Amino acid sequence: MTPYPRALLVEDDPSWQQILAEILTDCGLAVDLAASLPEAVQLLKVQPHRLAVLDLSLSPADHNNTDGLRVLEAARKLDPACRAILLTGFATVELAVTALTEYGAFSFLRKETFHRGQFRELVSRALASAPAPSTTSAKQANPTPRISPVNLPAPEDSVIGRALVVEDDAGWRNILAELLTDSGFQVRACSSFGEALSFLRRKKYTLAVVDLSLSGSVSGLWDSKSPEEEPEGYRLLASTRAGGVPTIVVSGIASPEEIQRAYAEHAIFAYLEKQSFERAAFLRLVEQARKSGHANSELATLTDREREVLELLAQGLTNKEIAERLVITTNTVKRHLKAIFEKLDVHTRAGAAAKALGEK
Repeated sequence: MTPYPRALLVEDDPSWQQILAEILTDCGLAVDLAASLPEAVQLLKVQPHRLAVLDLSLSPADHNNTDGLRVLEAARKLDPACRAILLTGFATVELAVTALTEYGAFSFLRKETFHRGQFRELVSRALASAPAPSTTSAKQANPTPRISPVNLPAPEDSVIGRALVVEDDAGWRNILAELLTDSGFQVRACSSFGEALSFLRRKKYTLAVVDLSLSGSVSGLWDSKSPEEEPEGYRLLASTRAGGVPTIVVSGIASPEEIQRAYAEHAIFAYLEKQSFERAAFLRLVEQARKSGHANSELATLTDREREVLELLAQGLTNKEIAERLVITTNTVKRHLKAIFEKLDVHTRAGAAAKALGEK
């Protein structure tokens, strides 16, 4: 039986290790993983590889680190038949040109514009162009890569719901959006609190995936009670909660206090840390969250304006304050509240707020 062609993955970030290794495996490659220059060189000495995917910087504390270029240099000497793709979040045009011209990289990709489908296509092209290793017989050389049909975008007639992705890092935004698209969602991806809030008010969503640490947010723990000082990610969770949208947090903020607060105050469905992100676990939670959303049928009956009124009511605003915020009259607010109480089968403001907060 002909062994699968091998790929060398050199990446020090566990999240990217997981994402890239899964894609390479889907492409029919046996993956050897290294997190440092010495580990990569040792693997290059052990056996030949058809493909290498390398991060430019292999030192989390040093963004000027360019050990990835050293790996490229070693690959040219130890494994000349190997095609190399450089993938990094820290790069300039000059570095890209250097990697391609002086170090013989097959291609150069930036993490902030990473797209799974494009990466798979690039892997396929690199494998097709790679010469057979000198130690491999002609009969076994250049086996056709098995490009798996999984994770292809779902056809329009199979869309299972709308998903909102709120993430200010372009690389993560693309990854999460593509995973949700592959799962059958119609995805709206955005990078800011204002943009996300606008979408939430115009459309009804089946699921939201939110990063807590958006640009402009206050970093670290939040102790103030001033809404203006609250991190934007938390303010957005208040909106998804009031709208009855099951929400999964995927964030680099991983302190126990922050995680506990997200669950206790905002009734999120799940919390995933970017540092230990796994595609399979994320997709399982997405499916569970989607199913849980059907149980909240009462909130789903509210109009967009009624959702806005309920959201502000849940924040403790009076009828007058709600009217001022939405630029409507207090009588209009009262009419909306009457409709909300009937649809939610409650008789008090506290009861309506409890429904908005997801309480029993």
